[in-house]
Amino acid sequence: MANGDGIITKVTPFTRIFTAQPDDIDELGHVNNAVWVRWIQDMATSHWQAVAAPEHIAAYFWVVTRHEIDYRGNVGPGESVTANTWIESEPKGAQFDRRVDFVDAAGKVIVRANTTWAMIDKATGRLVRVRPEVSAPFMGVDH
Repeated sequence: MANGDGIITKVTPFTRIFTAQPDDIDELGHVNNAVWVRWIQDMATSHWQAVAAPEHIAAYFWVVTRHEIDYRGNVGPGESVTANTWIESEPKGAQFDRRVDFVDAAGKVIVRANTTWAMIDKATGRLVRVRPEVSAPFMGVDH
């Protein structure tokens, strides 16, 4: 639910576990940056598929307009991270910001991302404003 500043509070993150596979590893022996970006996208897609209403999944898709990623650590082959994603603020027009944190086995956030997504109407291929009934399930609000 949003507080007076448009910041969402008390939202339970959507969680998945990712395990580094041999193809995910770069020449430095840890997960490549491009893999982290793929995992960020996988989190957003999984969250959308798990939470959105079927009619919204049928009508809309999302495209990334911005990634902001802080790398504070890494994992090697066979190691796992727990990814948590949530929405911190109300949508702005067609755009919605999403947070993703990746936590290692020791409980440390090793990669933190803020991504901006824009919603596209599948029928027209055009940007469309994120309506409250679309955003509500991601923000703990019933409409």
